[in-house]
Amino acid sequence: MKPIQSILAVVDPTTDVYPAAEHACHFASQLGATVELFICDYDQYLSGERFFDTKGLSKAREHLIERHKKHLQTIANSLKEKGCKVKTDARWDYPLADGILRKASESKCDLLVKETHYHNVLKRSVFSNTDWELIRGCESPLLLTKHDTMMDKPSIIAAVDPVHDKDKPARLDYEILNQAAALAKATNGSLHIFHSYDPAPAYAVSADSMAFPISAPVREIAEGLKRQHETAMNELLKQWKTNIDYSIHLIEGDVRHSLLELIEEVNADVVTMGAVSRNALKRLFLGSTAEQILDHVPCNLLIVKTPAES
Repeated sequence: MKPIQSILAVVDPTTDVYPAAEHACHFASQLGATVELFICDYDQYLSGERFFDTKGLSKAREHLIERHKKHLQTIANSLKEKGCKVKTDARWDYPLADGILRKASESKCDLLVKETHYHNVLKRSVFSNTDWELIRGCESPLLLTKHDTMMDKPSIIAAVDPVHDKDKPARLDYEILNQAAALAKATNGSLHIFHSYDPAPAYAVSADSMAFPISAPVREIAEGLKRQHETAMNELLKQWKTNIDYSIHLIEGDVRHSLLELIEEVNADVVTMGAVSRNALKRLFLGSTAEQILDHVPCNLLIVKTPAES
């Protein structure tokens, strides 16, 4: 795993609160990393598409970006008072997601942080198109912040899939574990390793399955499935090398509900999940766990990737 030395935090210039910057600073101070605050902006009325006064529009755009840079410097100064190493950048680019991804690639950041929103009434997150594009297109780990504050000793969940039911590369689980463990160690937080399995599909197909004869009792099916997942989890953790303590949560039940219950039980600050790279499409697709519960996670979400396989 590549150490986190550079963090890029996307700042929304339309708000007066900056959770992405605060979270980036919180982790950076623990990891010894540098934070770069970044604003990417675009205004169609200053784009020049409808006007011929390109010189005047160019000056207006320069003025807008200069104003953003001054604003970022004000935020940076407050973070520096907390001991955080901060630099800033603002640029004119469109669409927003592409501009952020270009900046992330140029800066070679080890972690990209962006604010998103969770609405308790709806029990789901409100992801913008930009959020989804970053989830699918960002090559570095992506932290989507949903809390304004972070616990001094955060509770971090690593959601793994050791049986690889959805054709997820085995090395992605190790990357998930490594990233979650690095954050837990740096922040003196607690690490919780989560995996769930749902026996319902096995019950449904048992009559037609050679693996589970028609006469097999439901209890035997459940016990066999549990042993399979326990063995896979034990093998994963046996191969994984770490020097920090962790708790294992192997839960029988629907993945979404099981994870949400665990988040509440341990008061989780961050859930770490994986996304799978597909060479043919040059995009990153979410694994089965993330696809099912991404919208419903009430805490911060860390999306981890592995390089595309040839």
